[in-house]
Amino acid sequence: MPKFQNAMSIYQLLDKSNCRLCGEKTCMAFAGAVFTGRRSLSECPRLSPNTIEEFSESSQDQNDTEQNHEDFIKQLKNQIRDIDLAAAATRTGGRHENGRLIIKVMGKDFSINAAGVISTDIHVNHWVAAPFLNYVINGKGVEPTGNWLSFRELASGQERYPLFKKRCEEQMKQIADHYTEFFDDMVHIFGGRQVNAMFQSDISVVLSPLPKVPVMVCYWRPEEGMASSLNVFFDQTADQNLDIGSIFSLGAGLAQMFTRLTQRHGVAGTVESSCG
Repeated sequence: MPKFQNAMSIYQLLDKSNCRLCGEKTCMAFAGAVFTGRRSLSECPRLSPNTIEEFSESSQDQNDTEQNHEDFIKQLKNQIRDIDLAAAATRTGGRHENGRLIIKVMGKDFSINAAGVISTDIHVNHWVAAPFLNYVINGKGVEPTGNWLSFRELASGQERYPLFKKRCEEQMKQIADHYTEFFDDMVHIFGGRQVNAMFQSDISVVLSPLPKVPVMVCYWRPEEGMASSLNVFFDQTADQNLDIGSIFSLGAGLAQMFTRLTQRHGVAGTVESSCG
């Protein structure tokens, strides 16, 4: 893999827009952070995947990680063969039609047959596939209570929270800080609903990435003397319907999806309903 000689060689790869979506004040600051090892090139949301693949020193690690995800998903699909899909429809809040279990994922139909084949009109990656499969296989079907907890308050969530904060909450906050109205539009596109008054914030919405695993996003705009903040909450039953790894994937997947939509449409664009 190519080795960077200095921060300027990294800066030349960037679009020099100083968009701040990476969390740094300028593209040059981001380049310096990458050169010193504090940041990864892949954290620039405006770089193409091909550029990241070509210049990232960790690309082999990324390839290995993707292979691990593919192997894990393959294992989950094999377990589907032992699942009664008709019974699972009741447990998961889905429906059973023509030998397939159909579940709403962010408002879109995801279906799976007894052979573990997933069908949907949108792009499926491991951020979506793994939680979906785990939900079908292991979800207990516990109904949400409307009592909200942070990720670290869920079972086994405390030790994973620093990474969850970075991959989910901080990434979402960067989008909301720079494209607040656009962020507001995005979260409402996916069937968001209002929250109880006690959770009201400048932007507050409940999404349903899976029927019985609602997610609440609360964003507060910056005020004089106070920085902005964004927190993601889960129903207290979330860790009974999904393992903590899948809950992490849901949060990180939402942040990734919002980032891609921002890149695709920009602040002036009209967001289309898409999870791809």
